[in-house]
Amino acid sequence: MVGYDPKPDGRNNTKFQVAVAGSVSGLVTRALISPFDVIKIRFQLQHERLSRSDPNAKYHGILQASRQILQEEGPTAFWKGHVPAQILSIGYGAVQFLSFEMLTELVHRGSVYDAQEFSVHFVCGGLAACMATLTVHPVDVLRTRFAAQGEPKVYNTLRHAVGTMYRSEGPQVFYKGLAPTLIAIFPYAGLQFSCYSSLKHLYKWAIPAEGKKNENLQNLLCGSGAGVISKTLTYPLDLFKKRLQVGGFEHARAAFGQVRKYKGLMDCAKQVLQKEGALGFFKGLSPSLLKAALSTGFMFFSYEFFCNVFHCMNRTASQR
Repeated sequence: MVGYDPKPDGRNNTKFQVAVAGSVSGLVTRALISPFDVIKIRFQLQHERLSRSDPNAKYHGILQASRQILQEEGPTAFWKGHVPAQILSIGYGAVQFLSFEMLTELVHRGSVYDAQEFSVHFVCGGLAACMATLTVHPVDVLRTRFAAQGEPKVYNTLRHAVGTMYRSEGPQVFYKGLAPTLIAIFPYAGLQFSCYSSLKHLYKWAIPAEGKKNENLQNLLCGSGAGVISKTLTYPLDLFKKRLQVGGFEHARAAFGQVRKYKGLMDCAKQVLQKEGALGFFKGLSPSLLKAALSTGFMFFSYEFFCNVFHCMNRTASQR
């Protein structure tokens, strides 16, 4: 079970082991879902409608976008920005899960609330994600820039990107889109953790005999369900974040269609609604839901798997 477990037979992993399990979870998940992330970002940054009927639209579907990116940029394009993305995922996973475990333990020891309640997991999950976001947001901006650029490339290496962005846009560039990120990540991560816990309870209630037998499958399915629910409910804020993160980067976006500038979060939301309609808030939702189902499923699956491995190692060591 994710979160502090006060039961005597609960996992007794150290803080370091929790951080390692979170890091490995982030690494494995990122490697698997990177292609979906690239397609999602391209969809989010396209101002034209995602439709065949729009002659100016570069992308209009997942398969069409995959083929076009493959033809124009080669297979490596699906892992554009993968190095900063992996740094992001490893750091984010460690801070998020460690913070979550510590916060739920703090709630258990310092309040009358049950550490496994839906509301506790929602609040602790949201706060843990905000802590992780503040830690790794500059890397997220770099990842978005790498994934968004077409050919010819504006940034050739991570070092080149950091230097160019700092000189041309100042240090504040590394925290572009932070406000919508924090606003979006709190409910998104909160729903991830709380829905995951609730879906696990529901799974055990619906299929009690299978609960222990197929625990890894249970973690994967419940994590995927939690990812789909949380992403659907918070998606527009993710789109605003991506649009704001590429501000000042418009010259590299010319090959992908229209380019717009936004003054801030509210201006971005207003322009999207006026020029792209309400459906514009959900551009890229399809690949994003695929990504959310896979990434959240594998995130919880990997985290629980490695926590159980560490728990078995600790128990074996204590019995010697």
